[in-house]
Parts: sequence; structure tokens; C-alpha cells
Amino acid sequence: MEIERVETYPLLYRLPKAYGDANGYKRYRTTYLIRILTTSGVDGWGEILDWLPTLDLGFRERIIPYLIGKQATDRLSITAVLKKWHQRSAAGVGMALTEIVAKASGLSVCDLWGGRIHPAIPVYASFQSYREEPEWMSTSIAQVMEQVGAGFKKIKVKIGGRSLREDQKHIEALMNSLGPDVCVALDGNQSYDLAAARDWEHLISRYPNWMWLEEPMPLDQVQEYVKLRACLPIPLAGGENLVRPPQFLPFLQNGALDIYQPDPMHAEGLESYRALVELARQFSHRVSPHCYDGSLSRLYAIYAQACLPAWSKMNSQQIEPVEWDVMENPFTELFPVKPVQGEVKLPEGPGIGVEPDWERIHALRWDGEVYV
Repeated sequence: MEIERVETYPLLYRLPKAYGDANGYKRYRTTYLIRILTTSGVDGWGEILDWLPTLDLGFRERIIPYLIGKQATDRLSITAVLKKWHQRSAAGVGMALTEIVAKASGLSVCDLWGGRIHPAIPVYASFQSYREEPEWMSTSIAQVMEQVGAGFKKIKVKIGGRSLREDQKHIEALMNSLGPDVCVALDGNQSYDLAAARDWEHLISRYPNWMWLEEPMPLDQVQEYVKLRACLPIPLAGGENLVRPPQFLPFLQNGALDIYQPDPMHAEGLESYRALVELARQFSHRVSPHCYDGSLSRLYAIYAQACLPAWSKMNSQQIEPVEWDVMENPFTELFPVKPVQGEVKLPEGPGIGVEPDWERIHALRWDGEVYV
């Protein structure tokens, strides 16, 4: 199966109203889709996240010429080269080549990876909590309540972008609005030091329905995470920007996190991503993938989760949830799979089991203009 052609689809969506987290406001959403076609007529899709002008130029001028003529079955050697040039391109190409091999074999991606263990995967609604308007708290709470009404029983909201007291006022009002059956994760985007992170203990201790506290401090402070984990009454989570096993090992060896969150678009290819997932499981830790950007990468995270053995003997908690972006973002429907009551049933069929929404792809194509 020789690679004959590679198509690129840089996509841009300008948000009518900005929303954000502790890292700032998002005024647009982007993604970069690739479609690899082989001489045998089998194709596969991949997804890459980076700044479109440089990504598009580098991918077309360097990576596509390298791919043409290669055997699609050589995905490990191909991604080994690409990760030296551009790590995230290796992730996207790995997705496309994996789908090609699965389709050519008449298998789903899960079957290619050994078979699904879980027929459906829970997902949690992921929010960007901040707005530029003064009434951002009420807007945030209203959005959460809307998604809870749509069936989500697990949510994640942002902290760290305002003062401690303002953020705590927001979270207290949110928790008082939710029923005890809705579980909440807090994501600090590495905004605090240890003292500030511990300032959340008094509020956290008042409510039982937490999932975790995510990345409250910079991830180079492994020992600070060890100290926080020893006194925090809820699990600590993190790891979306850790891409190689040596970066995960200090956390695993020191017992610094409870839940690990690798991202399939940040890893050095799908096999590397799955290795990170398995590594955390080998250390008897939970894995809840980060996949805020993109719908294709999220689908691959769901497939990897479906092939992951249960972390617990408890029947009600067999597999951890996957992140599900519920903010305004048309890219989430490019490969349409929808959750029902906070759960995604795995598609059937060869490859990824779903076809892209071509109309949306063409409508959202980036026109080459500079955006900020």
C-alpha cells in the first residue's frame, strides 16, 4: 500500500465571543486535517494542532514529499522520522496510517489494537469558564447547567484565571447549583504555587462530588505535587503536555499524581500515545485522556480507552472518562459521534467507523489570511 497522495485541510473558525482559561482567551479555533491516499485506493485521516501558517507550509514542503512513495504499513518507521521534524505532525500521520492499515485488513481500529474491552466510553463535558463580560460567572454556570440537562453527569471547569477568592466564589456558586450526582473536576492550568493550591482545601472539603484537581502547579515541580497529593482530599490529575515516558516517570516513581492525562495529538504518534496510557496502567494508575482540541483525536482517545483493561474491580467504575469539548466549536462535529447521557457508543465498521462531514470541512477551510 504505497502512499500516492496527501491532502491537507487547514480549518479556522472565528468565535463570535471569546472564551478562555487561565492561559488567556480563545478568539478562534483551528485544526489541521490530513488525508493520506494509497495506490490501492485505501485512505486514512489524521489531525494536527499547531499555528496554521507555519504548519501548513512545513507540512506541504517537507513532510508530504517525504511521505510520497512510502509504504503505509511502515507507520512506526515513518513516525520515528517525523517526530524529529515536528512531533505533532507525527501524531497526525500516525492516525492516518493506522486507519489505512485497519481498513485494508477489514478491521476497526479497536480490532487492530487487539479488540475492544468496553463497548461504550464515558465522557465528561469540558468547559472554558472565563468570559470578557462582567457576568462571566452566571454565564459559566448557565452553560454547565445546560449540559447537565443534556445528560452529562461529569464536568470540568477552569480555575486560575482570576484571583483565588473570585474563582472560589464561582466554584462555590456552581457546586451549590448542582446536584450531588454531578461530579466536577477543577483545572488550574498550572497557575498556582503549593500554598495557593492548598488554599482550595477548605472549599473542596465541603463537597463530596469531585473527580479531580488538574494541574494546579507547573509540572516541573514534581516534589510539590507529592506534597499536595499527601494532603489533598481529592485525586490530582495531569500530564497533557508530557509526551515521552521519561517525562512521566518522575511522577509515577514519586507518586505525584493519581490520574494521568496524555493527549493523542501531543504524543509522538498513536503507538507512543498508547504506550503512555499503558505505562500509567502498569503503575496501577488511572488514565483520563486530555483531548480538548479536535474531534478525530478525541475519537482515537476513545478507541484507545476502549482497549484498556479496567483500572478497578468495581463494576460501576470500569473505565475512566474521556474529555469532551462542549464549547462553541464546529470542529467537534467533523467526524460526527455524539454522546448519549454522557457516554459514547463505539462506532462499528472498518477503520474509525465514521465518515467525515465534507460540507463542514469545505465551509471551514482557512483562506490563508493571517489571524490573531
